[in-house]
Amino acid sequence: MLRYITESAKGGLNQLLEDAMKIILSRKGFDSAAGGVPNPLFADGRLLSLPIPDALSPITYGDIAHQPEQLGSLVEQLTKQRILPHHGAHLDPDLRVDTLPRLPGWRPMLGQYGAAQSHLRNQGVGAGDVFLFFTVFQSVVCIDGVYQRQRQSNPIHALWGWLQVDEVLDVSHGKPVPYDWAAYHPHCYRHHEANNAIYTARQHLTLGGKDMQLPGAGVFPFLRPELQLSAVDSTKPTLWELPFWFYPEADKKPLTYHTNLNRWQREGERTLLQSVYRGQEFVLDTKDYSEAQAWVEGLIKNQWLS
Repeated sequence: MLRYITESAKGGLNQLLEDAMKIILSRKGFDSAAGGVPNPLFADGRLLSLPIPDALSPITYGDIAHQPEQLGSLVEQLTKQRILPHHGAHLDPDLRVDTLPRLPGWRPMLGQYGAAQSHLRNQGVGAGDVFLFFTVFQSVVCIDGVYQRQRQSNPIHALWGWLQVDEVLDVSHGKPVPYDWAAYHPHCYRHHEANNAIYTARQHLTLGGKDMQLPGAGVFPFLRPELQLSAVDSTKPTLWELPFWFYPEADKKPLTYHTNLNRWQREGERTLLQSVYRGQEFVLDTKDYSEAQAWVEGLIKNQWLS
């Protein structure tokens, strides 16, 4: 067994790890079970993923800064007062610096626990891997100062944010988080959880060992065609239209939780996937999909193009 690795070998190993990046399609935000309504898609195309309710969280909906709407009032309106501004909010992932007051050194974070965390660990998700967050959205309209869903519009699944992992912090059994700036996070208050972790974000997105000069985490503020997962000609949000290369042909390992090839279909230049109704973390190992890194880069870079 080798006792040391030369610097050049380390570089090669790091490059290999980067090239083997995993993409995690991560379901985060209101749904029929948590929150009870779709997340709002505003008339100007803005996307807003709403944090799910969490009685253990020290953060309330009224605490969370969001412009131009007040988040507490918006949630109250959309849920018809089932969820109120003083109710606890599971702000996770927490991706925007202006959402709350921050301590120096703050970075975006994602928490996960239980079976979903076990799945991430079993898939080897760690430093350099990229979470792409999605949820269900539906168009909303403001009438007489009150937001309400446009029920005649079809709900859709769409990507709304990203995070590239820097560190994985074990906060199981109430283990203290090593950074003061992370101590507010809702997963630091789940003291009873035996399998609990926080994923911190890199400062800059790094793909194939190259600094892309892009943020390591953030939100997609507006819906664009490439962010919509749901097929445009489907009334069901769970029928996805993915890039052509996503199809798990030959010996390519499919997206986790979607190994049944009957869920996949090629139709012309598109790949269709009947996605599962439940589940939070779907992992794709990009070593089988050479196009994946360019896809991730494009999703993030293109939001700044006019």
